[in-house]
Amino acid sequence: MGNRVSSIIARRRHPAAGYAAIASGLVVVGALYSALSLGGASASAPAQASTSIANGRTLFEASCSSCHGIDAQGTSQAPSLIGAGAAAVDFQMSTGRMPAKEPGAENERKPTEFTQAQIYDIAAYIASLGGGPPIPGQDQVSIAGADTALGSELFSAECSQCHGFAGAGGALTYGKDAPPLTQSTPTQIYEAMLTGPEAMPVFGDGVITPAEKRDIIAYIINTRNEPNPGGLSLGRTGTVTEGLVAWLGGLGFLVLIAMWLTAKRRDKRIGSAEQ
Repeated sequence: MGNRVSSIIARRRHPAAGYAAIASGLVVVGALYSALSLGGASASAPAQASTSIANGRTLFEASCSSCHGIDAQGTSQAPSLIGAGAAAVDFQMSTGRMPAKEPGAENERKPTEFTQAQIYDIAAYIASLGGGPPIPGQDQVSIAGADTALGSELFSAECSQCHGFAGAGGALTYGKDAPPLTQSTPTQIYEAMLTGPEAMPVFGDGVITPAEKRDIIAYIINTRNEPNPGGLSLGRTGTVTEGLVAWLGGLGFLVLIAMWLTAKRRDKRIGSAEQ
């Protein structure tokens, strides 16, 4: 009996016994946490997600598969959407760009034919295929406390070359154009920076941080509400540019007047000579 007790005590004093006890404790705690978390409200989340994906697949097959393929693998008419992500789907469909009505009109904003819930379902299905940025949350697109001054600088450096200084849009090469941002929601602007639709480059979080994206969005939204006391704004390109255009226009008008007066005098001289 004494030998057995001594053996048990020796095993308890073994250096590995402490590690084994800690590991067993962690396993028990993990099991209890998993049981509690799965038994709560989150138990319904997987079922809800599965329903959303299933609904999205049905809508996709009915409205999108003719161009993008039955499994979104792409066709000769449209690219693959595997890896595109939920944000790209939400941007394209919420702005009415997709489904496309006719070739060449993919960059034009149109009224959408889907409810926001249906768009979310299709986005969930595409996201389930793997990859791509998710739809940003409200905290990511909120402009409360954003730095509009920094947003103005970032917009001028990264966006104004295509969209104009006030986001009114502009022409690009090869017959393309950058659309105006006057109707874009904060979510759509954020999604466009994440996904780079059409000719727009992708501005990932490593290029423009989430906080800087909010600053840009705040600048765009605030610019819409700024008064324009100068009348014809010329896309709000600034007082220097507007003054230059006015000066050149006035100079051209004076040149035309001078040419008209010169021609009139010449006609009078010719008439006098003939008499």
